[in-house]
Amino acid sequence: FALEEGAARKAMTNWLGRLWFAPNGLQEYARKGRKMQGIYVPYWTYDADTKTRYTGQRGTAYYVTRTVTRNGKRQTIRERKIRWQAVSGRVARFFDDVLVLASRSLPKKYTDALEPWQLSDLSPYRPEFLAGFMAEGYTVELEEGFKEARAYMDAVIRRDIRFDIGGDEQRIGSVNTTISDVTFKHVLLPVWLAAYKYRGKSYRFVVNGQTGKVKGERPYSAWKIAFAVLLGLIVAGVIGYIVALNQ
Repeated sequence: FALEEGAARKAMTNWLGRLWFAPNGLQEYARKGRKMQGIYVPYWTYDADTKTRYTGQRGTAYYVTRTVTRNGKRQTIRERKIRWQAVSGRVARFFDDVLVLASRSLPKKYTDALEPWQLSDLSPYRPEFLAGFMAEGYTVELEEGFKEARAYMDAVIRRDIRFDIGGDEQRIGSVNTTISDVTFKHVLLPVWLAAYKYRGKSYRFVVNGQTGKVKGERPYSAWKIAFAVLLGLIVAGVIGYIVALNQ
Protein backbone atom coordinates (compact mmCIF):
# COMPACT_ATOMS: atom_id res chain seq x y z
CA PHE A 1 0.00 0.00 0.00
CA ALA A 2 1.50 3.30 -1.11
CA LEU A 3 -1.52 5.10 0.40
CA GLU A 4 -2.16 4.98 4.15
CA GLU A 5 -5.70 4.89 5.48
CA GLY A 6 -5.78 8.61 6.27
CA ALA A 7 -4.81 9.54 2.72
CA ALA A 8 -7.35 7.06 1.30
CA ARG A 9 -10.12 8.55 3.45
CA LYS A 10 -9.15 12.06 2.34
CA ALA A 11 -9.28 10.98 -1.32
CA MET A 12 -12.74 9.51 -0.74
CA THR A 13 -14.17 12.58 1.01
CA ASN A 14 -12.69 14.85 -1.68
CA TRP A 15 -14.38 12.68 -4.32
CA LEU A 16 -17.70 12.98 -2.49
CA GLY A 17 -17.25 16.75 -2.27
CA ARG A 18 -16.94 17.02 -6.07
CA LEU A 19 -20.19 15.17 -6.77
CA TRP A 20 -23.20 17.20 -7.83
CA PHE A 21 -26.29 16.75 -5.66
CA ALA A 22 -24.49 14.66 -3.03
CA PRO A 23 -25.80 15.05 0.55
CA ASN A 24 -23.58 17.39 2.57
CA GLY A 25 -23.82 15.17 5.62
CA LEU A 26 -22.47 12.10 3.85
CA GLN A 27 -19.10 13.71 3.21
CA GLU A 28 -18.74 14.63 6.89
CA TYR A 29 -20.02 11.22 7.96
CA ALA A 30 -17.44 9.50 5.74
CA ARG A 31 -14.66 11.70 7.11
CA LYS A 32 -15.47 10.70 10.69
CA GLY A 33 -16.73 7.20 9.88
CA ARG A 34 -15.47 3.82 10.90
CA LYS A 35 -12.11 2.39 9.95
CA MET A 36 -11.50 1.55 6.29
CA GLN A 37 -10.46 -1.97 5.37
CA GLY A 38 -7.31 -2.54 3.34
CA ILE A 39 -7.43 -5.60 1.13
CA TYR A 40 -5.12 -7.10 -1.46
CA VAL A 41 -7.26 -8.01 -4.48
CA PRO A 42 -6.06 -10.81 -6.81
CA TYR A 43 -5.41 -10.22 -10.51
CA TRP A 44 -3.88 -12.14 -13.38
CA THR A 45 -1.57 -10.44 -15.85
CA TYR A 46 -0.82 -11.95 -19.24
CA ASP A 47 1.95 -11.34 -21.76
CA ALA A 48 1.72 -12.61 -25.33
CA ASP A 49 3.32 -12.10 -28.72
CA THR A 50 0.83 -11.95 -31.61
CA LYS A 51 1.14 -11.98 -35.38
CA THR A 52 -1.98 -11.50 -37.50
CA ARG A 53 -2.79 -11.91 -41.18
CA TYR A 54 -5.95 -10.20 -42.41
CA THR A 55 -8.04 -9.44 -45.47
CA GLY A 56 -10.42 -6.55 -45.82
CA GLN A 57 -11.40 -3.49 -47.81
CA ARG A 58 -10.19 0.10 -47.80
CA GLY A 59 -12.85 2.72 -48.40
CA THR A 60 -11.96 6.03 -50.06
CA ALA A 61 -14.55 8.79 -49.89
CA TYR A 62 -15.55 10.81 -52.92
CA TYR A 63 -18.42 13.18 -53.63
CA VAL A 64 -20.93 13.53 -56.44
CA THR A 65 -23.43 16.28 -57.08
CA ARG A 66 -26.95 15.68 -58.20
CA THR A 67 -30.12 17.69 -58.63
CA VAL A 68 -33.23 16.90 -56.61
CA THR A 69 -36.66 18.47 -56.26
CA ARG A 70 -37.80 19.38 -52.76
CA ASN A 71 -41.04 21.22 -52.02
CA GLY A 72 -41.34 22.05 -55.68
CA LYS A 73 -37.86 23.56 -55.88
CA ARG A 74 -34.86 22.10 -57.68
CA GLN A 75 -31.74 21.89 -55.53
CA THR A 76 -28.19 20.68 -56.10
CA ILE A 77 -26.88 18.49 -53.32
CA ARG A 78 -23.46 16.99 -52.62
CA GLU A 79 -23.52 13.31 -51.78
CA ARG A 80 -20.76 11.29 -50.12
CA LYS A 81 -19.93 7.89 -51.58
CA ILE A 82 -17.28 5.26 -50.81
CA ARG A 83 -15.06 3.50 -53.33
CA TRP A 84 -13.94 0.12 -51.93
CA GLN A 85 -10.64 -1.61 -52.68
CA ALA A 86 -9.66 -5.14 -51.57
CA VAL A 87 -6.61 -5.23 -49.29
CA SER A 88 -4.65 -7.73 -47.21
CA GLY A 89 -1.76 -7.42 -44.82
CA ARG A 90 -0.10 -8.33 -41.55
CA VAL A 91 0.11 -6.70 -38.14
CA ALA A 92 2.13 -7.70 -35.08
CA ARG A 93 1.86 -6.66 -31.44
CA PHE A 94 3.43 -7.74 -28.16
CA PHE A 95 1.01 -7.50 -25.25
CA ASP A 96 2.59 -6.74 -21.88
CA ASP A 97 0.70 -7.12 -18.59
CA VAL A 98 -2.89 -7.42 -19.79
CA LEU A 99 -4.67 -7.13 -16.45
CA VAL A 100 -7.66 -9.32 -15.53
CA LEU A 101 -9.52 -9.25 -12.21
CA ALA A 102 -9.31 -12.66 -10.52
CA SER A 103 -11.97 -11.94 -7.88
CA ARG A 104 -15.76 -12.09 -7.91
CA SER A 105 -16.28 -10.26 -4.61
CA LEU A 106 -16.02 -6.70 -6.00
CA PRO A 107 -18.11 -5.29 -8.86
CA LYS A 108 -15.96 -5.18 -11.99
CA LYS A 109 -17.27 -1.71 -12.85
CA TYR A 110 -15.68 -0.49 -9.60
CA THR A 111 -12.32 -2.17 -10.04
CA ASP A 112 -12.11 -1.12 -13.70
CA ALA A 113 -12.59 2.49 -12.59
CA LEU A 114 -9.50 2.23 -10.34
CA GLU A 115 -7.20 1.73 -13.33
CA PRO A 116 -4.54 2.41 -14.38
CA TRP A 117 -2.38 0.53 -11.89
CA GLN A 118 1.34 1.17 -11.62
CA LEU A 119 2.40 -2.41 -12.29
CA SER A 120 6.05 -1.41 -12.67
CA ASP A 121 6.04 -0.49 -8.95
CA LEU A 122 5.03 -3.98 -7.78
CA SER A 123 7.41 -5.91 -5.53
CA PRO A 124 7.99 -9.67 -5.24
CA TYR A 125 5.70 -11.26 -2.66
CA ARG A 126 6.80 -11.20 0.97
CA PRO A 127 4.53 -12.33 3.85
CA GLU A 128 5.19 -9.15 5.84
CA PHE A 129 3.45 -7.09 3.15
CA LEU A 130 0.15 -8.63 4.28
CA ALA A 131 0.53 -7.66 7.94
CA GLY A 132 -2.58 -5.75 9.02
CA PHE A 133 -4.38 -6.28 5.71
CA MET A 134 -6.71 -8.85 4.24
CA ALA A 135 -5.67 -10.82 1.16
CA GLU A 136 -8.23 -12.47 -1.07
CA GLY A 137 -7.53 -15.70 -2.95
CA TYR A 138 -8.34 -15.86 -6.64
CA THR A 139 -11.77 -17.18 -7.66
CA VAL A 140 -11.31 -16.70 -11.42
CA GLU A 141 -9.19 -19.54 -12.79
CA LEU A 142 -6.14 -18.89 -14.96
CA GLU A 143 -7.76 -20.26 -18.14
CA GLU A 144 -10.95 -18.24 -17.59
CA GLY A 145 -8.92 -15.10 -17.04
CA PHE A 146 -7.02 -15.70 -20.26
CA LYS A 147 -10.29 -15.79 -22.22
CA GLU A 148 -10.98 -12.25 -21.01
CA ALA A 149 -7.41 -11.19 -21.78
CA ARG A 150 -7.69 -12.72 -25.26
CA ALA A 151 -10.92 -10.80 -25.93
CA TYR A 152 -9.09 -7.58 -25.03
CA MET A 153 -6.16 -8.54 -27.29
CA ASP A 154 -8.50 -9.32 -30.19
CA ALA A 155 -10.14 -5.89 -29.88
CA VAL A 156 -6.73 -4.17 -29.93
CA ILE A 157 -5.63 -6.26 -32.93
CA ARG A 158 -8.76 -5.24 -34.86
CA ARG A 159 -7.97 -1.61 -34.08
CA ASP A 160 -4.44 -2.17 -35.41
CA ILE A 161 -5.86 -3.74 -38.57
CA ARG A 162 -8.13 -0.75 -39.21
CA PHE A 163 -5.16 1.57 -38.80
CA ASP A 164 -3.10 -0.59 -41.17
CA ILE A 165 -5.86 -0.65 -43.80
CA GLY A 166 -6.09 3.13 -43.74
CA GLY A 167 -8.41 5.13 -45.97
CA ASP A 168 -11.57 6.88 -44.86
CA GLU A 169 -13.45 3.72 -43.87
CA GLN A 170 -12.44 0.12 -43.31
CA ARG A 171 -14.06 -3.28 -43.59
CA ILE A 172 -12.38 -6.28 -41.95
CA GLY A 173 -12.91 -9.63 -43.64
CA SER A 174 -10.81 -12.49 -42.27
CA VAL A 175 -8.51 -12.34 -39.24
CA ASN A 176 -5.99 -15.10 -38.50
CA THR A 177 -3.91 -14.54 -35.36
CA THR A 178 -1.00 -16.66 -34.19
CA ILE A 179 -0.27 -16.21 -30.49
CA SER A 180 2.98 -17.34 -28.85
CA ASP A 181 5.22 -16.85 -25.81
CA VAL A 182 2.24 -16.59 -23.45
CA THR A 183 3.24 -15.97 -19.83
CA PHE A 184 1.28 -14.97 -16.75
CA LYS A 185 1.71 -13.58 -13.25
CA HIS A 186 -0.54 -13.71 -10.21
CA VAL A 187 -0.48 -10.30 -8.52
CA LEU A 188 -2.16 -8.74 -5.49
CA LEU A 189 -3.18 -5.10 -5.83
CA PRO A 190 -4.01 -2.83 -2.86
CA VAL A 191 -7.55 -1.52 -2.43
CA TRP A 192 -9.11 0.39 0.45
CA LEU A 193 -12.76 -0.51 1.09
CA ALA A 194 -15.38 1.56 2.89
CA ALA A 195 -19.08 0.96 3.49
CA TYR A 196 -21.30 3.52 5.20
CA LYS A 197 -24.95 3.52 6.13
CA TYR A 198 -26.37 7.01 5.88
CA ARG A 199 -30.05 7.75 6.53
CA GLY A 200 -31.00 4.12 6.02
CA LYS A 201 -29.07 3.62 2.77
CA SER A 202 -25.74 1.84 2.40
CA TYR A 203 -22.94 3.22 0.24
CA ARG A 204 -19.81 1.35 -0.86
CA PHE A 205 -16.53 2.93 -1.94
CA VAL A 206 -13.21 1.60 -3.19
CA VAL A 207 -9.92 3.50 -3.32
CA ASN A 208 -6.83 2.55 -5.32
CA GLY A 209 -4.15 1.91 -2.69
CA GLN A 210 -1.44 3.18 -5.05
CA THR A 211 -2.91 6.28 -6.68
CA GLY A 212 -5.89 7.33 -4.54
CA LYS A 213 -8.36 7.01 -7.41
CA VAL A 214 -11.90 6.55 -6.07
CA LYS A 215 -15.06 4.81 -7.24
CA GLY A 216 -18.25 4.44 -5.26
CA GLU A 217 -22.01 4.30 -5.23
CA ARG A 218 -23.54 7.61 -6.21
CA PRO A 219 -25.50 9.33 -3.41
CA TYR A 220 -28.08 12.04 -4.19
CA SER A 221 -29.63 14.82 -2.13
CA ALA A 222 -33.34 15.22 -2.88
CA TRP A 223 -33.45 18.84 -1.70
CA LYS A 224 -30.44 19.82 -3.83
CA ILE A 225 -32.09 18.33 -6.91
CA ALA A 226 -35.38 20.09 -6.10
CA PHE A 227 -33.56 23.39 -5.59
CA ALA A 228 -31.73 23.01 -8.92
CA VAL A 229 -35.02 22.30 -10.73
CA LEU A 230 -36.67 25.30 -9.08
CA LEU A 231 -33.72 27.53 -9.95
CA GLY A 232 -33.86 26.33 -13.56
CA LEU A 233 -37.56 27.17 -13.77
CA ILE A 234 -36.93 30.64 -12.33
CA VAL A 235 -34.12 31.32 -14.81
CA ALA A 236 -36.28 30.10 -17.71
CA GLY A 237 -39.11 32.33 -16.53
CA VAL A 238 -36.86 35.39 -16.30
CA ILE A 239 -35.45 34.76 -19.79
CA GLY A 240 -38.96 34.31 -21.17
CA TYR A 241 -40.08 37.56 -19.54
CA ILE A 242 -37.11 39.49 -20.99
CA VAL A 243 -37.75 38.08 -24.47
CA ALA A 244 -41.43 39.04 -24.23
CA LEU A 245 -40.53 42.62 -23.26
CA ASN A 246 -38.22 42.98 -26.26
CA GLN A 247 -40.82 41.87 -28.78
